[in-house]
Amino acid sequence: MGSTVAKKNLIDIYLTRWLNKAMSPPATDSLSATFAALADPTRRAILARLAQGASPVGELVKPFRISAPAISRHLRVLENAGLIERKVDAQWRICRLHAPGLQRADDWLSQYRAFWDDSLDRLVEVLEGPVATDPPPAAEPHTAGVPPPASPSHGRPPAETRERERRPTHRHPRKKP
Repeated sequence: MGSTVAKKNLIDIYLTRWLNKAMSPPATDSLSATFAALADPTRRAILARLAQGASPVGELVKPFRISAPAISRHLRVLENAGLIERKVDAQWRICRLHAPGLQRADDWLSQYRAFWDDSLDRLVEVLEGPVATDPPPAAEPHTAGVPPPASPSHGRPPAETRERERRPTHRHPRKKP
């Protein structure tokens, strides 16, 4: 019985390793490498810092509570993804943004940006469109001198009016291509 359990555990370990490799293949195309690099908040913070201008690696390390080798690994991932460039100038290692790497991600996202802009425009049209109302109910005859029954709204406007007041009155700004 012990050998059966051992074989089952060995098969479980083998299948787990195989599935882990199959489910997370390394990024093979530049777009996948770009988004994999952008997935880490530390790397995004490094990119935000480099958006202000080129910087030596020593300056990039200061705001983070991680070691210089860890920053170096983050920089290597960003460089392999084509998001930054590094050059050596005497004893300084200078990093700067590499615009074409970010442009690939922006180009890919732009097709979805157009989709969402169109979808939001259609939603605004639906929300701002005419409100379908039911025909008013037939008026009940009231006896002369007797006032009609009081409305349960307690001085509030009808529900349809309140609903129209809650709707946004602005359109989603559409970006020009």
